[in-house]
Amino acid sequence: LQNFLCYTCKEYVEDLAKVPKAFLQEANVRLIVIGQSSYHHIKPFCSLTGYTHEMYVDPQREIYKTLGMKRGEGSNVSVRSPHVKSGTLLGSIRSMWRAMTGPAFDFQGDPAQQGGALILGPGNEVHFLHLDKNRLDHVPINTVLQLAGVKTVNFTNKPQIIEI
Repeated sequence: LQNFLCYTCKEYVEDLAKVPKAFLQEANVRLIVIGQSSYHHIKPFCSLTGYTHEMYVDPQREIYKTLGMKRGEGSNVSVRSPHVKSGTLLGSIRSMWRAMTGPAFDFQGDPAQQGGALILGPGNEVHFLHLDKNRLDHVPINTVLQLAGVKTVNFTNKPQIIEI
């Protein structure tokens, strides 16, 4: 994650929360989210997003540095995550409100730090690595699931039309 207050990260993790544990178990895959703040923020963030899979923190951003994850926004801001539903203004206001009204008023990490997605293992072999260029440059979750051999998930809230 970029950070726990980032509205784009929150909305991405809300969709990650929709990945059934059974899909992961069937493929023998673990879904892990790593944030860059104190562990004290994990429980409130999971309650907020409904995320029940594994989550860890890296306050010194050692993993981010090792993987070469960028700081700052890239120039291509036309990229749009399919998992982000809020617009920039409203999303930013909500993030600031959560920062100001949270139990510990802090910004939960470096706001310029970008995140990414990777598929690792078995062992230390990296099968896939995507470094976000900006806060909206998320890899679609179903792309990562497919590459990891996990069944995909319907993230739309629209009813599906089934032709018979």
